[in-house]
Amino acid sequence: MRTPPETMPDVEPIALAPTETGGAAPARHGDRALELAERFALVGLTAVLIVVFALLPASSETFPTVANLQIVLADQSVLLAISLAVLFPIVTNVWDFSPGATAGLAAVFAGSVSSGSGSILLGVGAALLVGVGIGVVNGVLVTVAKINSVIATFGMTIVIAGLVQWKTDGNSIVQGIPQGLSDFGSSNLLGVPKIALVAVALAGIAYYVLRCTPYGRYLFAIGSNRPAARLVGLRVEWLTFTTFVVAGLLAGIAGALLVARTGAGNPLVGPGYTIPAYAAVFLGAVAVQPGRWNVPGVVVAILFLGILNSGLTLAGAQTFVNDLANGVALLAGVGVANLLARHRGRALTTT
Repeated sequence: MRTPPETMPDVEPIALAPTETGGAAPARHGDRALELAERFALVGLTAVLIVVFALLPASSETFPTVANLQIVLADQSVLLAISLAVLFPIVTNVWDFSPGATAGLAAVFAGSVSSGSGSILLGVGAALLVGVGIGVVNGVLVTVAKINSVIATFGMTIVIAGLVQWKTDGNSIVQGIPQGLSDFGSSNLLGVPKIALVAVALAGIAYYVLRCTPYGRYLFAIGSNRPAARLVGLRVEWLTFTTFVVAGLLAGIAGALLVARTGAGNPLVGPGYTIPAYAAVFLGAVAVQPGRWNVPGVVVAILFLGILNSGLTLAGAQTFVNDLANGVALLAGVGVANLLARHRGRALTTT
């Protein structure tokens, strides 16, 4: 059943299928093997990439090092936070294309406030307030004004671009950023980048909320069948609104992490995270829990993309090769998952 016009995106997300079917015949060994292959194919492919780049002469000296792994984990931390921001609204079958731009705006304000006040806490607080504020506006536009979520959030990215230009005049904020904030983005704890630990904590919280709480189950129920969710008494509009607020909060955190990682409030970097974040969310939906938006799948997808990009860069590939590889990886992942799913009588579809 299609979603109502007020929240229906122009492109529908992955059709969620139940993870268990009551009364079904016991799975055969062949079916179980296919299910395992579907769940962990991306994990296996990531391991293969690690071996390939570790043995490839062009990258063998620099890729299989602790320093490179730390760089990959730190660099992917901001993307993970933004991908989680994308994930929450899409679970309810609405789309938010503004988290990347929101993170950029939050980074600009975090840099500006921390630079002017000398306080890391105030800078991070400014980033969170900006993110939540954008999330509230997005939620009102979609659930109260009944504007299509794709149009509303794309429009918001244009507004954000104007705000960033007004705030920075196109110049990065680099002077006066507290050294402690930059140190956090470049330092490690027990060999693991501190910024990556924050991202992992966010992923753990998101997993618990979506998988283990009534709130998460309500969101999946809305995404699977909005009219039915409304009929059983769920506050569909309010719950959908909260996903935009959560997305804004996560994007605000991503903005603070971005300043910590780069040591600046760069007005140009935020929007560039949007497409990779959607790639990670879609690729993640065909891993670990295939056919279902899920946090572990997003984490695996981000690691896969990080390893792929790092390996290609260290092997001397030109920039366009990374873009091609990312696109092919996404298409191949969805295609392979569809083939595996059809063998089990459950197609994973996108339209």
